[in-house]
Amino acid sequence: MTDSVSAVGGAPATGLYTTAPTRAPKQTLDSDAMMQLLVTQLKNQDPSSPMDTNAMISQTTQLSAMQQLVDLSSNSNAALALQMRDHAANLVGKTVTYDDGAGVTKTGLVTGVKYSGTGNPTVSLGDTSIELASVLGVATTAS
Repeated sequence: MTDSVSAVGGAPATGLYTTAPTRAPKQTLDSDAMMQLLVTQLKNQDPSSPMDTNAMISQTTQLSAMQQLVDLSSNSNAALALQMRDHAANLVGKTVTYDDGAGVTKTGLVTGVKYSGTGNPTVSLGDTSIELASVLGVATTAS
């Protein structure tokens, strides 16, 4: 015998209430949004009492400062990525101690480095590849 709820609805009921996925509200105010607010404020101002010049200069200064902070953040992220590539390249030929992801500490000789455009460099230890962040220690290999 079929379930009366699934027979009517065509699919089994999973609960009394179903909710549609909600989009997380945007909590940041980017430069485009600030510019839109400033333009809207200028378009909708009362011609008999225009916006105070000091307030307009203050808002323009805040917009400029925010854009400079965004640029600084981007530059810092790019510098960090280059620094991580440099550190990974310097590990080639050295013995590293690393966490294998299962909580086991292992040791191996770094034979190469792989770079991806989206993430951290990957350090190659023979057939094993590990994230740079998994490296716990470095030792120079005696020749």
